[in-house]
Formats: sequence, structure tokens, C-alpha cells
Amino acid sequence: MNTVERILARASGRSTVEPGEIVIANVDRLIMHDLSGYLTAGVFDREVGGKVRFPDRVVIVFDHHFSPPTERQAKVLQSTRDWARRQGVHLFDCGSGNIHHVLVRRGLVKPGMIVVGSDSHTPVHGTAGALAVALGNDSHAGTVMPYGKAWFKVPDTVRIELTGTPRPETSARDIALWLVGQIGEGELNYASIEFTGPYVKQLGFWDRWLFPLLCVDLGAKCAFAESAEAGDPARVLRFDVGDVRPQVACPPTVGNVKAVGEVAGKAIDWAELGGHGGGRLEDIRVAASVLQGRKVHPSVRFNIVPSSREVFAEAVAEGLVGPLHEAGATWFPASTGSNQAINMGAMASGEAMISTHSRNFPGRNGSPEAEMYLASAASVAASAIAGQITGEVRA
Repeated sequence: MNTVERILARASGRSTVEPGEIVIANVDRLIMHDLSGYLTAGVFDREVGGKVRFPDRVVIVFDHHFSPPTERQAKVLQSTRDWARRQGVHLFDCGSGNIHHVLVRRGLVKPGMIVVGSDSHTPVHGTAGALAVALGNDSHAGTVMPYGKAWFKVPDTVRIELTGTPRPETSARDIALWLVGQIGEGELNYASIEFTGPYVKQLGFWDRWLFPLLCVDLGAKCAFAESAEAGDPARVLRFDVGDVRPQVACPPTVGNVKAVGEVAGKAIDWAELGGHGGGRLEDIRVAASVLQGRKVHPSVRFNIVPSSREVFAEAVAEGLVGPLHEAGATWFPASTGSNQAINMGAMASGEAMISTHSRNFPGRNGSPEAEMYLASAASVAASAIAGQITGEVRA
């Protein structure tokens, strides 16, 4: 059996499972952010009632409303805090960081776990060896909270083998975006993806993180990076990353991927390091290197959003915070940043942002007439200096 089959067999009390089978499995971790937590708690109280069966398995992270701008949003957090205390579940309040980074940093995701969450990027925890999938709020309220279980259809496995040595200016984020463009959005529907090969093997944890992160864009159910369980995949896709240049995902979807050079010269108003795939210490180091001795362009607002409190502390310890501030960047609390523009990052019609975020569809950050471009930390920082999208990174 491969990784996804082994985990589902263990969790459902079976010796083996096969692709296409439906199994009922024990859930080891339920994760929710402040948007989904409020909705799910309401459904649970109205439709089920009582106590959560395994409160120690449930985690809520406030990462969207990190500083509620209205009384209504403050009441959402207040209600969710009260519910979390009554139920005895884990709660990480405002300023803790991005939901997925907080879970990993606090050691709440382990290899072999089944992790479910309302956030569509929950499969990113496959980086840690967990079977992580996104489920709807009603599934959490109806089966996971009262019973500690959920049903799953065992997916087919698609192995993606990456070989070659990338160009010096090309990062793991560039290659991840390039893959979406090469494979196509929704082309691996309900698959379990195993990212492997010599290129993946040499990556550190937080760069491997960028590959399971994109599985939702490919239509997949879950993903793993360098899984220990080989098994026989239903399909193998092979790519040589040696000639890949820095990439940018252009509006209106993540799959509209082009080489940065094809988009160079597009004026921007905003730049941001943040989101599920950004705000890592690695990103902040890159930005500090690119901006050394330089300034953010006067027409650009450059936001830096650490992915967790731990990352911000590490950036302080490495002496990165002050120089980036002096270069013109603005620091925000550890959170999910301008994701959905809940607390920040709303754009007016005609404005454009380049960021390390995971989504770029119209209306994601304010006006549907605004534009979001997704790129690596190096391209974001270089563009913040130039006032326009550029692939010319001078570190």
C-alpha cells in the first residue's frame, strides 16, 4: 500500500483498502480558522448539541480577523472564544499566525495523522506526512465533532517526479507555480499526489511545503512530499525543472502561469509577503537580501506578514526587521495577511498587487476590477523596488 492507503487502513481498522472504496475513519485533528470556526460551531450547537467528543483533537486559529475592524467581526471572535472555552478545544487567538503554520510550529500535526479542515489548503499538511483534506463545515459539525470520524473515498495516487537542477534565480515557489501551468487546473481530480524525485529530495521542509499547497488547484484530494511509502501509483508524471525561469500566476486564476519576463513592466500598487505559502522566514531573508541598500518604490505599499509569531521572533533575532522597515516595508501581525481582505489588503478598481498568496481570482482582495499576481518572494521584493513586475532580482 502507498501512504494514503496505509493511513486510511489504519484509521478505519482494516488491514488493506483499495482505490474507490468508501471507508469511515477516525480523525486525529480538526482545524478551523475564525471564519469557518464560527459557522461550524453554530451548526453543531443548532443541529447536534452537547459536547465535542474529542475536544483535544480540535484546533481553532484566529488568522483572518487578526484585528477586527468592526463590532460585528469582534462579536464573531467573541462568540467563537466562548464556544472554544465551553468545549475545551485548542484556541490560538489573534496574532498567533497563519492557521497552517501555527499547527506545524506547535507540533499539532504528525506523520500518519488524518487531518481535516474547512480551509481549502488543508492538504498542505501532507508535507508533514499527514493525510490532510478539506471538508465542509457541516461534515465537521455532523460527524467529526460528535463522533471523531469522517468518511473518505480512497483516491488513486498520482506520482509527480521532479528532476534536474534549477537555474540560480528560480525558487521552489516558481517551480510549484510552473507545475500548475504544465498540468492544468483541475486535471488531477480527487487524486492523492506524491511529489518526489531528486529535486524534491534536496528541498528543506518549508520549500517542500509549497507543493502539497497547490494540490487544490490541480483538483487533488490530498498530497505528500517525499512519502516513505512507495506503492504503485495509477499514473506517473515526470518533469525536468532545469530550464524553468521565475514564474508569475496572472489573473484570473492560479493556472494562468507565465514567465515573469512576459509580464514585466506591469505597474503595481501593492506587494505582499504573506499567506499560506508566504511569510516564511525563508521569504523574509530573501526580501532583506533583495532590498539591501535599496528602497521600496514610492508608489508601492510593501506589506510583510510573518506566518507565525515564531517566524517574527526569528526575523528579529536575525536582524531582518529593522532593515526592511527602513527600506519602506510595513510589518503586520502574524496572520494570513490580506487573504480575502478581511482586515487588510483591499484594493480599489484598477489597482494591482504582486504577492506570495495562494489565490488570485477577481474580488479576492477588494474590487473585482483589481488584479492579483502570485510570485516568489524574490520577484515580489524586486517588483516592490521597481514599482512594476520584474524578474530582475539583484541580491
